[in-house]
Amino acid sequence: MLVLHHAWRSSASRRVRLCLEEKGLAYEGHVVDLAKMEHHSPEYLKINPNGVIPALIHDGRPLYESGTICEYLDEVFPDPPLSPDNAYDRAAMRNWVRHVDERIHNLIIFNWRHDLQKVAEKWTDAELEAHLEKIPSKERREAWLRVARRPYTEEERAGARAKLVELLDRMEAALGKTAWLAGSRYTIADIAVVPFVKRIEEEIAPDQVAPSAHPRVAGWWAAIQARPAFARASIGPFVDP
Repeated sequence: MLVLHHAWRSSASRRVRLCLEEKGLAYEGHVVDLAKMEHHSPEYLKINPNGVIPALIHDGRPLYESGTICEYLDEVFPDPPLSPDNAYDRAAMRNWVRHVDERIHNLIIFNWRHDLQKVAEKWTDAELEAHLEKIPSKERREAWLRVARRPYTEEERAGARAKLVELLDRMEAALGKTAWLAGSRYTIADIAVVPFVKRIEEEIAPDQVAPSAHPRVAGWWAAIQARPAFARASIGPFVDP
C-alpha cells in the first residue's frame, strides 16, 4: 500500500504525484496543511524527521526527499520505466535532479510570499518563536523568519528570477542534443523540472517559456502538458485566479 503525505501546491509533492501517475499507481493521499504547520507536528515528524513534504509510506515504511522517492518508485515498480537504460544517462538524470534541487530557495522566494507569508506575518513574536522552535531545518527556519518579519525584497526576487531563467537556458541547451533532458526517454529528470517551469510560466518569468525566448523548452513544456499523467497529478495554478 502506498500512502502519500503531500500538499497540492508543494513543488516537491507535485513531482511525486506526477511520478505516481506516470506509473499508474494507486495511492492514498493525505494533505498536509503547511499554513497550520502540520508538517512540524510530532505526529508528522515521526514520519519525516526533516519536517518537510512529501513523505511516502510504502507497506508501513516511510521515505522522504522527492528525488529519492521517485527513484525508489521506479525501481520497485519498473513499468513503465522512468530512468534511462544506460549508466551515463542515469547519471545525467541524477545531476538534473540535483541541479534543480539547488534552485529550491529561488522558488521559495516567490512561492512563500502568498499563503504562507500571509499567515506568518500575523504571528506575534512569541508565536513566531514557538513555531521556529519546531522546525528541524536551519534553512527552513530562516525562510519562515524572512516571510514573517523580513519579506524578500524586489532585488532578491530579481536575483532569484535570474537563477530560474538560467535553469531554462540549461534546459534549452540540453534539449538541443536529446529529445528529453536525460536522453531519448522521458525520465525523472523531466519530472523534477516540471514544478519549476510551471511557476516560471505562470508568474515568475512567463515570457521566458515562450517559443521566442526558449523554443525547445516551449516544445518540451507542450509535450509535458499533453501527457495524461500531467492532468491526473493535479498540477494546477499556484495562485488562485
